[in-house]
Amino acid sequence: MSKLLDLADDVVRQSLALGADQASVTVSQGSHTTLIRRAGKVEQATQSTTRGLVVSLLADDRYSSHSTSDLRPEALATFLKRAVEATRYLEPDPDRRQPPAELCGRGTSEEALDQLDPAWADRTAEDRAKMALNLEAGLDAIAPESRISSAVYVGDGSSETARVMSNGFSDAHRGAWFAFGGEMTLSDAEGRRPEAAAYYSARYLDDLPDLETVNAEVVRRARARIGSRSIESGTYPMLLQNRAVGRILGALMGPLSGGSLHEGRSCLDDKQGERLGSPLFTVIDDPTLPRGLGSRPWDGDGLAARHRDVFRDGVFESYYISVYYGRKLDMPPTSGSRSNWVVPTGEPLAERLRALPRAILVDGFLGGNSNSVTGDFSFGIRGVLLEHGEPTRSLSEMNVGGNVLTLF
Repeated sequence: MSKLLDLADDVVRQSLALGADQASVTVSQGSHTTLIRRAGKVEQATQSTTRGLVVSLLADDRYSSHSTSDLRPEALATFLKRAVEATRYLEPDPDRRQPPAELCGRGTSEEALDQLDPAWADRTAEDRAKMALNLEAGLDAIAPESRISSAVYVGDGSSETARVMSNGFSDAHRGAWFAFGGEMTLSDAEGRRPEAAAYYSARYLDDLPDLETVNAEVVRRARARIGSRSIESGTYPMLLQNRAVGRILGALMGPLSGGSLHEGRSCLDDKQGERLGSPLFTVIDDPTLPRGLGSRPWDGDGLAARHRDVFRDGVFESYYISVYYGRKLDMPPTSGSRSNWVVPTGEPLAERLRALPRAILVDGFLGGNSNSVTGDFSFGIRGVLLEHGEPTRSLSEMNVGGNVLTLF
């Protein structure tokens, strides 16, 4: 990573020498490998490596951002000269400034983030091939007779990123990830082809579930789709499977952003500090979680990553304000993007479910949209009808609609 940092530092110095008032440079490199097996054969095997650079410039109050994958010194010199020249043709934007140096830095140590599994360095093509073969063999062994097709996936990757800014900030971090899963299509008596999938990913290979668990999940989900259909429209208690809750929580991201506030597109405008949800509703943004897929030492502005509440006991606590929109809105910056969203666990639901004559468990979403101005949303769903807590029918071809403020 020291080479990436040296390159980023050199590009910052070149940019300032060419007349830029401020410069921020990110240099990254990584690799990504994918292996897919279907019907006893390798259907797809890909491996890619990337190396690139992004430079953001401020010259005469004008801002621009440029990227390149050609990192040869002579090519970079021409690239930077043209980038600085092009920036001067843009309209002035005085709110484009780097944050004060004291706000930038590392929110937690590289060791505490724990993003790089030592097993990554020893990962071989044979390891991936063996994992995919065992995954497929296990899925074949438990596949129902109604199976039409199935496939398994194994993937992993790594990345290294260095960031240097002319305000004095300079740092780098690295990480790796592993993923695998499968999908299956069945036939039913009505000629339909229900399908389902289960995929898992983690920073550490040993944090993934075992192959048998994943295969059983693929078959369980596929079987649950057999005979799925809609029921009568109405108002039902809704449960969200933990793997599906992100779709509903994601409807909050638009109204929370500084861009939406500045453009008058947020149903949460001027509501910070208000109770907007149930006292049981808490959402935490924690970029410092060890081994978290969304963890990071700093954000896109170079601001040190900090744990903070978005909602706490139903009270709205924090917007997502980048440095740029913080200046436009005269608000302190928090961060322009989310990291890991954490929802604390509650009490077991079994007793409460038995008291509900009918409820819908949503385990997946299909399409749909949300409106950050009003908070209204409508999403296609897949799930299960529960009667007094017992599953009675698989559901599909239905939508859930409402408003995020009312829902929470």
